[in-house]
Amino acid sequence: MKTIDVKQVADVFGLEVLAGSTQMHRTITKSRAYRPGLEFVGYFDFFPQAHVQVLGKKEITYLHKLTELERNHHIGNIVKYHPPCFVVTAGQDGLKYLTRYCEEEGIPLLRTTSPTSAFLARLDAYLTKSLAPEMSVHGVCVNVSGIGILLRGKSGVGKSETAHTLIRRGHRLVADDVVVLKKLSPQTILGTHDEKTREFLALRSVGLVNVVRLYGRKAFQDETRITLDIELTKWKDDALNNELELEPEFTDYMDVKIPHIEIQLQPGRDVAGLIEAAANNWYLRQQGYSAAEDFMKRLEGDFEQ
Repeated sequence: MKTIDVKQVADVFGLEVLAGSTQMHRTITKSRAYRPGLEFVGYFDFFPQAHVQVLGKKEITYLHKLTELERNHHIGNIVKYHPPCFVVTAGQDGLKYLTRYCEEEGIPLLRTTSPTSAFLARLDAYLTKSLAPEMSVHGVCVNVSGIGILLRGKSGVGKSETAHTLIRRGHRLVADDVVVLKKLSPQTILGTHDEKTREFLALRSVGLVNVVRLYGRKAFQDETRITLDIELTKWKDDALNNELELEPEFTDYMDVKIPHIEIQLQPGRDVAGLIEAAANNWYLRQQGYSAAEDFMKRLEGDFEQ
């Protein structure tokens, strides 16, 4: 199970530490934050205690309206579950009672000036990416006209050279050699780099190049959703390569099925152009258009005349 600590979250979002500064090493394992509500009236049957607890204006205003005895009772009931941390949003103050309980129980109490809804959206997105299951594959990841593509193939087949051609045509590099795949949802795989290779592309006979220095910021992006898995292979003379429409194939990454295409290599083939065509054709299919179906309808129309 992947984890991050409270200090990482505090650093990323610039959170003010109000209590529990010696416990910033506490771990976070859940990818979504939680706003306690029913827990303040004593209902804990489904309390997600392992989640970051966010207290917005609604929660803090409610606590302020309670008597000191009631407030201490409700806060005491929640802190005894020892969630990773509490985050108070919108820069709210008057938190001495909450600070005292968090100090006593060793729970970090943090504060942000951001509005609750905006902070929750950013925090959930960050936690989802940081805690997502991941794997590394050998290949190249590029973004072609807004479509994330994972290029695979045996070493020396020309993946990096093909990526270089795509970059020169205005597309973007995401990762070369080591592509980190993160599962964000049952339908979504995110492709990114491993930080060490960020912006670098290794070209045989040339060496390592920095695509941002060579071609500018537009040549690179940090991550992309993977929508196509393209494998570059050697040309097969006995293969049928003139089908009107290929049967759909898929590659499984962490139980997420990604459409798979095999492009066979041969001297003179515009591989980068074929990848652009594959990406644009995939997009059209998502819009409900099939060139093969359109072609067959035209043939049927000719036969009927």
